[in-house]
Amino acid sequence: MASANKSGAPATIPALGGEQSLNRYLAEIRKFPILAPEEEYMLAKRFQEHGDTEAASRLVTSHLRLVAKIAMGYRGYGLPVSELISEGNIGLMQGVKKFEPDRGFRLATYAMWWIRASIQEFILRSWSLVKMGTTAAQKKLFFNLRRMKSQLEAFEDGDLHPDHVAKIARDLGVTEGEVESMNRRMAMGGDTSLNAPMREDGEGQWQDWLVATDPLQDELLAESEEGRVRHDMLLEAMTDLNDREKHILAERRLSEDPKTLEELSQVYGVSRERVRQIEVRAFDKLQKAMMKLAGGKGLLPAPA
Repeated sequence: MASANKSGAPATIPALGGEQSLNRYLAEIRKFPILAPEEEYMLAKRFQEHGDTEAASRLVTSHLRLVAKIAMGYRGYGLPVSELISEGNIGLMQGVKKFEPDRGFRLATYAMWWIRASIQEFILRSWSLVKMGTTAAQKKLFFNLRRMKSQLEAFEDGDLHPDHVAKIARDLGVTEGEVESMNRRMAMGGDTSLNAPMREDGEGQWQDWLVATDPLQDELLAESEEGRVRHDMLLEAMTDLNDREKHILAERRLSEDPKTLEELSQVYGVSRERVRQIEVRAFDKLQKAMMKLAGGKGLLPAPA
């Protein structure tokens, strides 16, 4: 099995499946180093501008742990973890292909959406949901139904109580009929027992594949420190905006409950299009200020 090497040759993603255990795979991908921000930026630029496959390979292998961590969160759908990880790796590659390093954000922040989307699409295909899971609301229902049933303490295998059906439908923006139908389909699929044998000869159980997925302490510290630095940079970059730009940008992009263009147009007595123009201009100014600050702090090369 190949791992990261020092010769400059592209690293190979460890194989999944066959006789190789998941534990072995997880041990192998931990050998690939996590990239420093400036190294990640330069590799992304090399791939973006020159199609450097070696750079792309290093970007992919350094994020294989992220894929495995996300895939572990979808173990409750009765599908092999190895297949979830493989699908997540495909999403990661798509994320690397479309990543734009000059936007000022880390690859992990961007790629996680591609990884989740790829895994979720695979789960939906595998469950063969005929005419279900085709809209955003239905997909949201599929991937949130178990959690909401747990919150409501609705652990029974049969149909949900009408009150529970009504609440889930209301909270997720779907019809009560869709909730009932999805619950029945998922009940038919069932969860796989952790004691179920993995091979026909009865050897090996699903629980043998379970591993601790908690991040290492140094990773937690690094993520915390990076988050603090970026938060401070954001506050500093916001000083480049005038009061109106700050308010519009905060209400449109930094709020948990964003205001509409119509609402802000009434506040400032201008058209919705004018509010949109101010928002775009403010965001562009903020991005440039963030990039300049990142270069000054050594997080990214200073823009030319």
